[in-house]
Amino acid sequence: MDNFIRSISDDGAKVESGTGNAGISLNDDELLDAYSQAVVGAAEKVGPSVVNIEARLPSRGASGNSPRSQRRGRGGGSGFIFTPDGFILTNSHVVSGAAEIEVALSDGRGFEAELIGDDPDTDLAVIRINAQNLLPAHLGDSQSIRPGQLAIAIGNPYGFQATVTAGVISALGRSLRSRSGRLMDNVIQTDAALNPGNSGGPLVTSRGEVIGVNTAIIIPAQGICFAIAINTAKFVASRLIRDGRVKRSYIGVGGQNVPLNRRLRRFHELPNESGILVLSVEPDSPARKAGVQEGDLIVAFDAQTVSGIDDLHALLTEEKVGVRSSLVALRKSEKVSLEIVPEETGAKRAS
Repeated sequence: MDNFIRSISDDGAKVESGTGNAGISLNDDELLDAYSQAVVGAAEKVGPSVVNIEARLPSRGASGNSPRSQRRGRGGGSGFIFTPDGFILTNSHVVSGAAEIEVALSDGRGFEAELIGDDPDTDLAVIRINAQNLLPAHLGDSQSIRPGQLAIAIGNPYGFQATVTAGVISALGRSLRSRSGRLMDNVIQTDAALNPGNSGGPLVTSRGEVIGVNTAIIIPAQGICFAIAINTAKFVASRLIRDGRVKRSYIGVGGQNVPLNRRLRRFHELPNESGILVLSVEPDSPARKAGVQEGDLIVAFDAQTVSGIDDLHALLTEEKVGVRSSLVALRKSEKVSLEIVPEETGAKRAS
């Protein structure tokens, strides 16, 4: 005699299983748990915006018309459409120095792309394709995310297109050095698996909002991957579209966003709930010359409140180079006001 196990789901659907003929009347959605539904929903929402990028690089050290001079190296990565008229965000290291850039959409269409601009300091780049019927991804707010929440990465690792991996936001406020040598602050750490080819792809929430641009992994480790915060990417992309490059000044501090003590906020009448904790001060930098110290909490620059690193980056524009500005910081329980003269990043490297 066949043995059967019968159960009734919450909505009254019947599930039968056993050694005989079993009928399953639940549909696919009902069989998915909440976690699976979140990942599937986000992947279906953002997936059509994710592209595969192939960059053809000129051969190095070759000259003349020899066969060797005609060979070109290739690099690959991911990106995502963020405007209806074909602008695509990706990593600088994916497309920098490319002689030709080819983009493959999720629907199989292929296009040649134009490099609009790249910023090695943040490892971000914008390219553009001339195509119709594009589905741009929705850009979220990286300041609203919290450690532990679901994070989903979509990209093309090792050429396997439309690969979806999921994990959590492991930590916020990490710092990484870009290939240009500049310290990238406010980087998102995640354990959503990334591999070569994921670079430039989106890191998204369960609602399908892009919160980061996947950029790096620590090769010997497992589950330690990084993405550039989307708020940083929004600012950089706007400058690349406008100018083709990011013109900026610098003050020479490395730091991370931290909440401000409520008592300090009340005592000093600060409107912002967070500031920048200074973790390091570069030698011979404007910050060092101005007297900024490790452990200071930067709360304002040039009479503008600063709630985080993105705010400070937005204020350190080309117009601030060589201009004496004010910097307000909390040092222990005291508020200190310093005069600082930002320098141009390129000028600093050349000296």
